[in-house]
Amino acid sequence: MGDPLFILIILACVAVVVVLMLGLGGFAGGGAFNKRNSNKLMRLRIIAQFVAVLLIVLYVYLRNSGG
Repeated sequence: MGDPLFILIILACVAVVVVLMLGLGGFAGGGAFNKRNSNKLMRLRIIAQFVAVLLIVLYVYLRNSGG
């Protein structure tokens, strides 16, 4: 568990959850915050998910190739 790539993956997954919760909270609350930030948060979540998935794929690749 002390692997730096694994820690980076955990941080990326936590970032996805944080952005998701911000988006859900804004959506539930509605109002000006939701109108102003909903699309930005959705784009940020998609980018964060993409990075997290790439890191996971890289981790699996390196583990299978003996890296």
